[in-house]
Amino acid sequence: MTPYFLQAGIFLVEVAFGFYLLAVLLRLLFQIARADFYNPIAQFLVVITNPLLLPLRRVIPGFAGIDWASVALLAAIKLAELYLIGWMKDFTPAFAGMALVGLAQLLRLAVYVYLVAILVRVVLSWVNPYGAHANPAMDLLWSLTEPWLRRARRLIPAIAGLDLSPIAVFVVLELALILVIQPLHDLGAVWMLR
Repeated sequence: MTPYFLQAGIFLVEVAFGFYLLAVLLRLLFQIARADFYNPIAQFLVVITNPLLLPLRRVIPGFAGIDWASVALLAAIKLAELYLIGWMKDFTPAFAGMALVGLAQLLRLAVYVYLVAILVRVVLSWVNPYGAHANPAMDLLWSLTEPWLRRARRLIPAIAGLDLSPIAVFVVLELALILVIQPLHDLGAVWMLR
């Protein structure tokens, strides 16, 4: 296979798996945040994730407010993606390394979801500061980001009416990317070669 076709194939695998991983991750994060699942966007996520998630829920129960079936599905899909990409490159990664890389990539995706959600919320607050619940997307955005921002507001109160909590959350999430997730990914990448 020429490098161009290989790269195109890997891109298509990453897009297909990435879309479904994002859907399952959003569903999990919305469940943790106790978002409204009668919301049309949440209903869309339920419809596209139920075919794989419902059979897993019969075997893996939820515990401590976390849907462990969703966590298992995320792990399985990510491992399948990494294995398929390795197969396309004619490389069989070691399982322990692949698991660490997969975990790091899932954590990175979750951090990016929160970073984008908070950024969108900040921008929309400039455009329509009183329309927090103007549409279904804003409701979910509010449900997802408010727990993080509320905690940050307890530590950093508003100064002259300016809410600095998004900046504090950005800093914490970026530090998590640099100090936790990237070292985990690098360690997994080394172990994949063993």
